[in-house]
Amino acid sequence: MADMVLLDDFDEMKDFVALRRDIHAHPELGFEEHRTSALVAEKLRLWGIEVHTGVASTGVVGVLRGNLTGQRSIGLRADLDALPLQEENHFPHRSVNAGRMHACGHDGHTTMLLAAAWHLSRHRDFPGTVNFIFQPAEEMGKAGAKKMIEEGLFDRFPCDAVFALHNFSIGQVGSFALNHGAMMASSNTWRVWMNGRGTHASLPHTGVDPVAPTLVLAQQLQTLIHKVVDSRERALLAVTQIQGSSAPNVIPDQSWVGGTVRTFSDSVTDLIEDGLRKLAHGIAQAHGCTAEISFVRASPPVVNHVKEAQFAANVMREVVGDHKVNENHAAVMSAEDFAHMLKAKPGCYAFIGNGEGDHRMPGHGAGTCLIHSTSYDFNDAILPVGATYFSTLAKRWLAQTESSL
Repeated sequence: MADMVLLDDFDEMKDFVALRRDIHAHPELGFEEHRTSALVAEKLRLWGIEVHTGVASTGVVGVLRGNLTGQRSIGLRADLDALPLQEENHFPHRSVNAGRMHACGHDGHTTMLLAAAWHLSRHRDFPGTVNFIFQPAEEMGKAGAKKMIEEGLFDRFPCDAVFALHNFSIGQVGSFALNHGAMMASSNTWRVWMNGRGTHASLPHTGVDPVAPTLVLAQQLQTLIHKVVDSRERALLAVTQIQGSSAPNVIPDQSWVGGTVRTFSDSVTDLIEDGLRKLAHGIAQAHGCTAEISFVRASPPVVNHVKEAQFAANVMREVVGDHKVNENHAAVMSAEDFAHMLKAKPGCYAFIGNGEGDHRMPGHGAGTCLIHSTSYDFNDAILPVGATYFSTLAKRWLAQTESSL
């Protein structure tokens, strides 16, 4: 990785590679990350960092104060949880927990932040405070970030700004991508139940069929975005589930259709939810049925703050060079609950390049760098890059004078 300026402490990452692979081999789902949290807490204590456990159940926060005078504080966040997937890899550090897998790289995120914590604990020549936030339950709409905030995260551990990284398939290994606004979409789950009156399929006139309006609604929703959202906005509504009777000769009392909505602003989400509700009730009434609607806003959009994004991009350039930093990356439709932290505090969320999958061990399959794949594995080559970024970012952010803010 030529042209990169990595901190000397990260020339040899053998111990952190082993740590990352140990975490990968023992994946735990959201709010069940007991082993992972204990491991994180153990390492932080070993390095003389103040440790707080049980934050939002299995979350851990490490607090490190610099040796120089200063009141500023920064939050650096990594996610702990895995996904409910069966791993298809065959390398030695594959998951030992059936039906659970680190398929999103949270094992790598946790290790990068631990490496930064280790480095900063050895080099405390900075003012202010670094809060290392190890968050549970980012996946599956469990909103661990929101739970941490509701339980007083930023009251107990004040942060002037918060920052996070996520590995992503963006090209060169160790490259960075971000922007100055919406980086990822909101995640919203919807479902509509049509209530009729069941009967035998051979006697439809004796009942009220809820399947027909369900099918009509599924079709009509395909054009809802065009009808209610400004064409200059990006938004998505996907119909992904539909259920009627459990038997071929039964008209059920109820059927339902569901899916997801992704947007880059709360106002657009409002428009889509309102349009969906009106459409569902209108179609239900036209078919003699009633509609029940659930619209769950699991996560708001990830929206970076301009000043913090610019600051982060400058640190990235310092680490990997200008040619490996894309400061105008297009927003993606996937979601991340770090959005809750960015609504509470200024900050920046960015991607770090995981490569194209050729980092995998020879003889263990082709694999992929695409997250949420059952043959995914985090690229250990970016551990020192992410750790250097987090460490440098913390020191540069805390060293700012009031006149530069």
